[in-house]
Amino acid sequence: MNLHMAGRLHLRARLYALIRAFFAERNVLEVETPILSAAGNTDPNIESFHAVFSGHVDAGARTRWMRTSPEYPLKRLLAAGVGDCYELGRVFRNGEAGGRHNPEFTMLEWYRVGWDHRRLMGETIALVEAALAMTGARAEVWIEGYRQLFIDELGIDPAHAPIAQLQVPLEEFNINPDGLTRDDWLDLLITHRLQPSFPANRITVIHDYPASQCALAKVRPGDPPLAERFELYLGRYELANGYHELNDAAEQRRRFERDNEVRRSRGQPVIPMDENLLDTLDAMPDCAGVALGIERLLMCLVGTDAIADVLTFPFAEA
Repeated sequence: MNLHMAGRLHLRARLYALIRAFFAERNVLEVETPILSAAGNTDPNIESFHAVFSGHVDAGARTRWMRTSPEYPLKRLLAAGVGDCYELGRVFRNGEAGGRHNPEFTMLEWYRVGWDHRRLMGETIALVEAALAMTGARAEVWIEGYRQLFIDELGIDPAHAPIAQLQVPLEEFNINPDGLTRDDWLDLLITHRLQPSFPANRITVIHDYPASQCALAKVRPGDPPLAERFELYLGRYELANGYHELNDAAEQRRRFERDNEVRRSRGQPVIPMDENLLDTLDAMPDCAGVALGIERLLMCLVGTDAIADVLTFPFAEA
């Protein structure tokens, strides 16, 4: 092993120690949840690995899905009354391999009871600042609402602009429009026009997204209605995605079903919904949660664009 790799391993270990100390100081409990589940992630933009269990049929479903995040079991723990908690562990996403993606990676996910997404934004910023300080670095913080960001930077109101107007700033990229929805074009504006210009020494937090991008977040009524969620970037890298969590089982079931309808229309496999989560979600207390990619944070800390630089063995060598 060369000194370069040894240094990266030590940095990862120091980051884990910092994370655990950060949450111990705040009385947030570390927990472990299953990696294999009878339910999968219905999100049409995420593909799951699965395995087949060969044991006795009484053990339950034979097809088991490898988690893409620990979100669902963590929410079940919240519903059971465990209180503030976090998990630091491996997650798996099929097909996501390349310079900045590895099919298995490490995710930190935590939940705060009685908090909303705005309060959790502050704690997420504090954790990233602590990680930067570990290497002697600092970053300014810039917080902006999603709608205002588009108006200020692109002169486009994302709540009302027609799709044709959303396409104009993307003309140079020659994107095939077939099958792309309004939200797809909004996402492309962020990834192709806004995100690349975020300064390297800045923590950028975008909050209050269009209601159509609610995922697992609560929607706040208004004109327009807004999804109570945020994304945090360090430089041009998206590090964290947080929500004021939905705790309405009927609405969550509708969202899962809508995901699977999209999957059917795209010819993707339909994924079994997490009935254990749906059975308990109404009992989950009001809370906010966030997931943060550890490799992305390490990439920022060492100044590399290659995820392989912060992995012990990348996918091709695993």
